[in-house]
Amino acid sequence: MIGWRLSALVLLCAALPRLASAADIEPETVGVETLGTPAPTWFIAKAILGPANVFDAATGRMLGQLPLSPWTPAVEPVPARGQIYAAEVFYSRGIRGERNDVVTVYDRRTLAPVAEIDVPDKIASLAFRHYIGLLDDGRHLAVYNLTPAQSVSIVDVEARRFVGEISTPGCALVMPTIERSFLMLCGDGNLQMIRLDQRGRETARVRSRTFFDLETDPVYDKPILTPEGWLLVSFEGYAFDVKVRGREIEVDAPWSLLSDADRVAGWRLGGGQVAAYHAGSDLLTTLMHQGEVDTHEEPGTEVWVFDRSDRRRIARIPLDGPVTNLHITAGAEPLLVAAHLEGPIDVFDLRTTTRLRTIAEPGLVPALLQGF
Repeated sequence: MIGWRLSALVLLCAALPRLASAADIEPETVGVETLGTPAPTWFIAKAILGPANVFDAATGRMLGQLPLSPWTPAVEPVPARGQIYAAEVFYSRGIRGERNDVVTVYDRRTLAPVAEIDVPDKIASLAFRHYIGLLDDGRHLAVYNLTPAQSVSIVDVEARRFVGEISTPGCALVMPTIERSFLMLCGDGNLQMIRLDQRGRETARVRSRTFFDLETDPVYDKPILTPEGWLLVSFEGYAFDVKVRGREIEVDAPWSLLSDADRVAGWRLGGGQVAAYHAGSDLLTTLMHQGEVDTHEEPGTEVWVFDRSDRRRIARIPLDGPVTNLHITAGAEPLLVAAHLEGPIDVFDLRTTTRLRTIAEPGLVPALLQGF
């Protein structure tokens, strides 16, 4: 018994200097880091059923995390206003229970929510960039709904209130255009344009000519914004440039992304975000793989680079694994961001096609890449 007490006393004496040293250490405090001015190389990687991480493609560093709901299709960053708008779906029991859909306003500096705007509980919850879009007046936000009836909710983000719901049977997506209007892609092979007044109410609706056949060669529901309007690509590798002129929707004659030899070799577009575009250099990139008909969701094994003005391929980038999503950063020196099916994100210099770095652990597998 005496030996046990002696041993305990020796251990206590040995620990006293360390305990005294620990007492001198100041306890950590909880704080909030803020983001600086966004760089053109910043981008958002949103997980399938999780939050969105903000990265800098120039360094590979993670800068922060947007705590989005699992059923958020996309976000709409507005750096000039210092805000990010997100169409979000919440359930009272996490994955079940009472549903509540809102447009959340996030602070760009802290990535923290600062306001919520109630909208109809109808938001289409798949990860699609153009399920949400801010119109050119900077005030009205359009959010695509699917219940399975199709409609669009209009939100006044300045007054922070729901304006109304517009029925859009057979038409999906939100592609903002000029004069407070937006385009939608329709299942009968054309585009629909809806124009709003200053209060956010519908004033006009027109259709384009029919330019694709849903049965023989559908176009991807992943439109690409261009300086003149929008660009759509089809399953069979044709590109359509779209412009709005007043009250008319102009769809140019298609141009082919594949040569006859490419088609014989079985090259096809495939993946999630199958194309990305850089306006400053007028370069278009597409995810390509060799496969049969109906492999339009297969990941890419190569990225092809096109000069859009000349409508010709100028480079091919082999990939070290299956890639599902593409994004190109803004700015004078574009970086190509390629998200792999199994998680890692590669960053390439688009002009030289050189791989610069790999973000080995971007979090959950990204389902959507978009600019910050």
